[in-house]
Amino acid sequence: MKVFQLADGLAVEVYLGTRGFPKEEVYGLTSQMRRSAVSVAANIVEGCSRPSEADFLRFLVVAKGSLQELGYYLHISRRLGFLAEQGYEALFLQYDECARRLQALINKLESGKTED
Repeated sequence: MKVFQLADGLAVEVYLGTRGFPKEEVYGLTSQMRRSAVSVAANIVEGCSRPSEADFLRFLVVAKGSLQELGYYLHISRRLGFLAEQGYEALFLQYDECARRLQALINKLESGKTED
């Protein structure tokens, strides 16, 4: 599933991108960013294992919430200078593509079209 591949890749890039964050952020922003990024992919995986499309949809909505949370963390990390502009832009592009694909899948499930 393409949306899972995007979410999985984003999680890896968030881990790599937060390596240079200040040590005092290890239990703060670093942890929160990593947790939310992993949560996106994990909820997609867990939703896929559910017996109904309604259950799958619920997990996709949770994944979307985690992704939105990550979007804010990216924003604040840039504002605080933890992410350089180039690093932020690269992560944001991945975030944005993942968000668009995830929303498209949610829309398909909500409308009853599940060919993706």
